[in-house]
Amino acid sequence: MLAAAGSSSTVGSAAGRGRAPTSSSPRARVAVFVDGCFWHWCEEHAHLPKANAELWRAKLLANCRRDASHDAVLRAEGWRVIRIWEHEDVTAAADLVEAALDRWDRITSRRSERAHPTAANASRAPAASSAGGRPYASR
Repeated sequence: MLAAAGSSSTVGSAAGRGRAPTSSSPRARVAVFVDGCFWHWCEEHAHLPKANAELWRAKLLANCRRDASHDAVLRAEGWRVIRIWEHEDVTAAADLVEAALDRWDRITSRRSERAHPTAANASRAPAASSAGGRPYASR
């Protein structure tokens, strides 16, 4: 999905500790999980099997707690966590991920413009000077 949209990402990389995301962009610190409705207890489609119902209830609740714990760890480490249900529209899901990556691109391009002024952005960046770091006086 991301590769088709032209994004560079790593499938199944180990971002943080615990379950590896479905896809991630380590430079942008965006982790994407595509969760199955049964295993991750989708409120729209969740159902407990009748056989061993208590076992499945405990297992699926543990999965939800683990997901929340992994999300918290990743966020604490500076990652943006995006969770997408398997039943969601692929285009809408890709748009959500692209928006997160575009936001990162905008942030890094602003940093790059400040660090390396070019003719296009020189008017926005302070001029360099050898006189104590102050801009040159205009002539």
